[in-house]
Amino acid sequence: MGELFDLTGKVAIITGSSRGIGKAIAERMAEHGAKVVISSRKAGPCDEVAAAINARWPGSAIAVPANISSKDDLARLVDETRKAFGKVDILVCNAASNPYYGPMSGISDDAFRKILENNIIANNWLVNLVSPEMVERKDGAIIIVSSIGGFRGTAVIGAYAISKAADMQMARNLAQELSPHNIRINCIAPGLVKTDFARALWDTPEAEVRSSAGTPLRRLGEPDDIAGAAVFLASKAGGWMTGQTVVVDGGSTS
Repeated sequence: MGELFDLTGKVAIITGSSRGIGKAIAERMAEHGAKVVISSRKAGPCDEVAAAINARWPGSAIAVPANISSKDDLARLVDETRKAFGKVDILVCNAASNPYYGPMSGISDDAFRKILENNIIANNWLVNLVSPEMVERKDGAIIIVSSIGGFRGTAVIGAYAISKAADMQMARNLAQELSPHNIRINCIAPGLVKTDFARALWDTPEAEVRSSAGTPLRRLGEPDDIAGAAVFLASKAGGWMTGQTVVVDGGSTS
């Protein structure tokens, strides 16, 4: 691999990494030399992904289950990472919630609150947990997986889109605070990717054709399409980028 994309010696926490985009990011970061921490709510799937990564790159992965809605869980996630690997160089805030599809007039307070807490507040918790050591080392990379939904209005996933727009602003704000310490924080805004999380939007042939029709590349994204952007932002290749949002959407917002 080229020096620009080499992650050898780096330690990455990736939330929501037992499947989909998070799993692809973890696999590609391990391939590029990083130690990776697999985390989602359920231990079994985390263990399976970590074992598969270790089968290809021995000693590269551990599993630490954590619920992003629990600040205590996230503190334990960071603590266990430090116990295993000694530090945290890279944080990927990928886990998110979207329990509601429909107009804003129909969303319950509890559902709205869950989306905002899991998709915004939890990310801020994690940043505050890992950034002090990054400040001390004068080095770190933080990536928030946002969405192109944060750029435009929607009558179907409004609360989710609000949270993803807020994630982009969080990256801009935190870049002002953290970048003087050589900590880079950026977002990735995927278009519609074929994951279980977005299954309701593509899970029939008709829905997939309809959803990809407005995309210049004429296909939906795959998790690996997002992983490359994450490796770029975490590595020396992205060393002069901060406070930005990288759109990876097959051209649908062009």
